[in-house]
Amino acid sequence: MLFQVEMTVKLPPEMPVERAAEIKASEKAYAQDLQRAGKWRHLWRVAGSYSNVSIFDVEDNAELQDLVSNLPLFPYMEISVKPLCRHPSSIRDDDS
Repeated sequence: MLFQVEMTVKLPPEMPVERAAEIKASEKAYAQDLQRAGKWRHLWRVAGSYSNVSIFDVEDNAELQDLVSNLPLFPYMEISVKPLCRHPSSIRDDDS
């Protein structure tokens, strides 16, 4: 199943810079592992904000919940999820 996931990060202003850097490094490693595994199919930054739009390719809602809730930045995110399905006019074979 494909899902569009929009994430906006809102770190607390009082968070120490070193702690924020640690969380961001862990987040990057985890996100890249999920991309290599084919679960996090696309990742785009939203220009001008600390946000991204991503496409996840997972088995079901429960797997998506597990992957997203394990993101190191999860406690500091506002997240919007939209399930996707193949458009009948699509010419791509890999978008289902």
